[in-house]
Amino acid sequence: MANSGAAGQGLIVSFGEMLIDFVPTVSGVSLAEAPGFLKAPGGAPANVAIAITRLGGKAAFVGKLGDDEFGHMLAGILKENKVSAEGVNFDKGARTALAFVTLRADGEREFMFYRNPSADMLLKPEELNLNLIKSGKIFHYGSISLIVEPCRSAHMKAMDEAKKAGALLSYDPNLRLPLWPSAEYAKEQILSIWNKADLIKVSDNELEFLTGSSKIDDESAMSLWHPNLKLLLVTLGEKGCRYYAKNFKGSVDGFPVKAVDTTGAGDSFVGSLLVKIVDDLSIIQDEAKLREVLKYACACGAITTTKKGAIPALPNHSDVLEVLKGK
Repeated sequence: MANSGAAGQGLIVSFGEMLIDFVPTVSGVSLAEAPGFLKAPGGAPANVAIAITRLGGKAAFVGKLGDDEFGHMLAGILKENKVSAEGVNFDKGARTALAFVTLRADGEREFMFYRNPSADMLLKPEELNLNLIKSGKIFHYGSISLIVEPCRSAHMKAMDEAKKAGALLSYDPNLRLPLWPSAEYAKEQILSIWNKADLIKVSDNELEFLTGSSKIDDESAMSLWHPNLKLLLVTLGEKGCRYYAKNFKGSVDGFPVKAVDTTGAGDSFVGSLLVKIVDDLSIIQDEAKLREVLKYACACGAITTTKKGAIPALPNHSDVLEVLKGK
């Protein structure tokens, strides 16, 4: 059953960046005014991989870290969280990426990045662990790996190899405009691989950015539909999400919580969805089952906003059951 406690045993491979987020100890102040920062491991694809294993699924991370203390710390965090690090490379000449996060009083964020270049940008196609990539039932990725070469070519190769091996392609653009040379280039590159994905998740803000419309409605969402797509999801923060499949569409309510830090909420949502569908992809064609899975995913996202930092806040199955019982 889609809503049972059993997590998928098929391997989910997550590709992209892993970095250190520096999160201010006090919310609602600028970076300059923050009295101190907590060091928190992050990076959307890594967050997704750990979200999966935290819920009992199987995940591997593919990417590149600096051959420095932060890089080895991050590789250690993957292993501690039972994520395969067989696809991790280290770069002696570049640092692990850093991000300073400003937390507004409502838990929403702004970012300042230190990565020019950082190790994740320097992953080369020939460094990919293709056996690992081909063994995944789902291949998940974002768009930050499309910004510059050689990482862009590595991303394209990994995605193509996964598809050839029969994997479902899962795409969460995870728009971070400060990392792109321009908004136009960001939109062009994010959409350049759009038609390859089987499953796409965008936030309400990303929907506005990609469509150029301020309306968050069915018409706007369906303008992003493509013929190969099996499921399109639009997350709406505390309001839950909307879903669009070939034969049905609808919405699922969110869970009201006191948000402290929204970092990682979307990654938690995606990871929990992938865990639930990896061994039964027919779920995305069965509306009743899909709604149960999306309720579970919304609960995961909500829980993740109640603590600072992404990875420390990712829930386990019993955390999610508590929230689901309370509704």
